[in-house]
Order: sequence, then structure tokens, then C-alpha cells
Amino acid sequence: MTDSEDAPLKDRVETWLTREMPIIQMHGGTSAVRKADPDDGEVIIELGGGCKGCSVGDITTSNIEAELITWSEIDEVTVRIPDARESLGGPDQAESIMGIDRTEGGRGDWGSSNPGEDHL
Repeated sequence: MTDSEDAPLKDRVETWLTREMPIIQMHGGTSAVRKADPDDGEVIIELGGGCKGCSVGDITTSNIEAELITWSEIDEVTVRIPDARESLGGPDQAESIMGIDRTEGGRGDWGSSNPGEDHL
């Protein structure tokens, strides 16, 4: 458990994230507790910053979920890492932002400027 059982659940989750998951900040990421309701047992955490597109994001998410679900007042844990495209409006946004083509060099879809596992 965390330091003070009298503190609100949201505060205890935030304290735990800061103390037990320093890798988030070490890698330039951020964390925010979006919901921590002791009445329905639901906790929602959002990771951002360097967490977007991070190759260990799934591991971090799993570790957070595995720990918090053991807390007696928590029944459901959701950890979200927004897709890096969301900050740019996603694939459904108009073709340009302020008149600038959003695809690198006009070469195609979102993946063209971000080589992934299928990149040669």
C-alpha cells in the first residue's frame, strides 16, 4: 500500500507512481491520474510525453496495472498511452495544419515518417 491510508485514493496513486515508477519521468514521460474513484473501484491513468510511442510502454502499463489491482479499494485499472498522432489531430484531420502538409515530404500516410518494426 502507500504512505497514508487517510489520503484520497487519487493522491495515493499519484504518490505511488512518482515513487515506484521513476522510469516514466527518467524517459521524459508524464503520468496523470484521470480518475480514482474508491466508490466504484475504478482508476484511470494516462501516460504522455515520452511515453507516446515508447517501446517499453506496454511493460510499464502492465506493471502499473498489476500493482494497483492488488489494492483493496481498486477493482479496475486502465492505463492509457495516447497515440502520438493524437497530438497532431490523428489520421482523420484535414490534410494540412495551418497550410502545411502534415505528411513528411508529402510521401504518404502517418507511418512514412516514423519507421516501425516493418521498416527495412
